[in-house]
Parts: sequence; structure tokens; C-alpha cells
Amino acid sequence: MHPRPARAARWRRAFAAEARAERPDLARLCLLIGAEADPALDDPGMAAARRTLDRLAALLPAGPGCPRAWAAAVAELLGARCGFRGRPGDYQRLESSLLHQVLRRGRGLPILLSVVWIEVARRAGAPVHGVALPGHFVVGFGTPGVCAQGACGAYGGCGAGGGGNAQDARDGYEERVLADPFGGGRVLSRTDTQLLVAGATGAPLDAAMLRPVGVLDIVRRVLNNIRVWAATRPERSDVALWAVELSLLLPAPEDRLRYDRAQLLVQRGDFRTGAAELDTYADALAATDETAADRVRRQARAARARLN
Repeated sequence: MHPRPARAARWRRAFAAEARAERPDLARLCLLIGAEADPALDDPGMAAARRTLDRLAALLPAGPGCPRAWAAAVAELLGARCGFRGRPGDYQRLESSLLHQVLRRGRGLPILLSVVWIEVARRAGAPVHGVALPGHFVVGFGTPGVCAQGACGAYGGCGAGGGGNAQDARDGYEERVLADPFGGGRVLSRTDTQLLVAGATGAPLDAAMLRPVGVLDIVRRVLNNIRVWAATRPERSDVALWAVELSLLLPAPEDRLRYDRAQLLVQRGDFRTGAAELDTYADALAATDETAADRVRRQARAARARLN
């Protein structure tokens, strides 16, 4: 295996440090993911991407008002004027998971387009966050959980846009809406949201599905999407490997990721390192599942046998 270039190692250190910051920067983490995929993306390129986000935010009207007005203003700018939206073919492109490419192309996966919406709206002062609906990432405008009586569990269910009134506002209710960046930022009604969830899971909409998603969870999901893309392309095991390795740099990574990394190393011909990591994983696994640990140890022996 060739040693990693010094610049790539520097990006890894920057990614790990940002992920452990008190307030991780979503745009920076996504751009550092892009640097893994695109050797042409350097410091000036990342700075240019951030300036693009700043420039777009400056085009929004100053404080348009309620969450529904914010959602409409961001959709008008990003969706209608700038053409950001998704298409089915975007799922087949690695670029659709890379923030700098999404900013350049105006196309991407739902979660990356949502990152653009979040970063632009946040810079302009909007109350915005990610919402991981099953199978389709969207953005929420407004503050979840602000209903004074705890009665509203879904977006669009309170405030002027959801049938509320002036008394609701005085009593502590605030309108909350969901917007779909993949669809150009269209505001989702309760029925739209229910249909999205039913189409993905066959189950009814649950209030827990509408909870805000934090920065690190968004980054994990971006990396998981990249791994899914690479999994159907064995010739791109290099992409799968760096996506796993970045995932391991996030706080509290799943133990399973270490097994996945070991398997990828073996797949890519680094039998010695892969076997050693399989043994390490097996030792940790033995405390809870000795049968599974033995199976992993057999995989390690098989990898070492390929050294002969």
C-alpha cells in the first residue's frame, strides 16, 4: 500500500478536529469529504465554495418573517433563480454527494441539497435544520418543540400556515414547515410528508421522524450514501475505504466500521493489514459473541493465506 500524500493526511486531521469541535461546521466537514474524493479541491477551492454560500445568503431578503416566509424565500432563490434541485440520475453520481460539486452543478442528492439550503438559510439568520425522513432528507424551518402545550407533533400543524391563529401565536405556538430541496424547495404539506414516509416504509408518519438532525449525524449520512454508491462499484473500493475511514474519525463510531475497513483492505490486496484488523475486531467481538468472533478469525486466516 502506498503512503497517503501529506496533503490528504492534513485533510484527515482537519476533519477529525472539526468533528470534535464544540460547534462542528457542517460546510467545512462536507468540503473536507470533497477533498478526499477530488484531488483538485484545495484550500482556495474550499474558500471559494464557502464564498458561494455567503454570496447566496446575501441575496436573501432581510428577515422575511415567519418560517413559511423563510422557506418560500429560500426556495425562490435557490430553487427557482439558481436552479438547485435533484433528478433521479443524480443518485448514480459520486459528485452528487460532494458539496463543492453540488454548488457547481446545482444538482445533488436530497441530503447534499439540504446542506446547501441549511448553510445558506443559516447564514441569513433563518431558523433552519435538517430532518431525516425515511428515505428522503429534507429541511425544517421554525423551532421544533416550541408549542407551549406540547400539542403539535408535525410540521405545518401550528401557526398561520397550519391553521393556527393570532391567539396561538400569543400562547407560544410557532409555525413550522418542511421544505424539499430535491424538489426545488417546495413546501411539504402534512399529506405530502405522510406520503413520502409511507412510500419509503409503508408505515404512518411518526412525530419522532420529524426531529432535527445534528451536524455530525448529517455527515454520517453523507458518508453512508457514499459507501452505498461505492458498494455497487467494486472497482471503486478506494472510495468505500476513505468513506469508512472518515466515518471512523467521527465521535463514537460504530464498531462494525472497523470490520468493514478490514474487509476493504483485504479486498484491495492489503492482506496483512486487513488480517490484523480482523483479528483485533474478533478479539473485541468475543466478549459478546464468541461464535461470530470465530467466524471473523477464520476470515483473518484466509486473508493471511493469500500472502503465500
